[in-house]
Amino acid sequence: MNELLRKIREFRSARDWDQYHSPKNLAIALLVEAAELTEHFQWLTQKESFEVAKSKRDAIRDEIADVLIYLVNLADKCGIDPLKAAHDKIEKNRMRYP
Repeated sequence: MNELLRKIREFRSARDWDQYHSPKNLAIALLVEAAELTEHFQWLTQKESFEVAKSKRDAIRDEIADVLIYLVNLADKCGIDPLKAAHDKIEKNRMRYP
């Protein structure tokens, strides 16, 4: 995760994009990318959604990458370790849903 975060920081810094990367803007961009990912599955049956993952794997892979990059970028701006947050949330869910 640290290597990914380093690359994201270098990429945005090299393009002077930090000025645009407020938590609000990153959250919106994350939703846009998640919507683009969702488009690959829109109107498909459960069975078809497994089949499309094979036939459009590269496009789906790129959208998943975009979602992850924006999510890591947002977490960085908010001072949140996303892996720790996910582990903590799993524990909360384990308690809530025994």
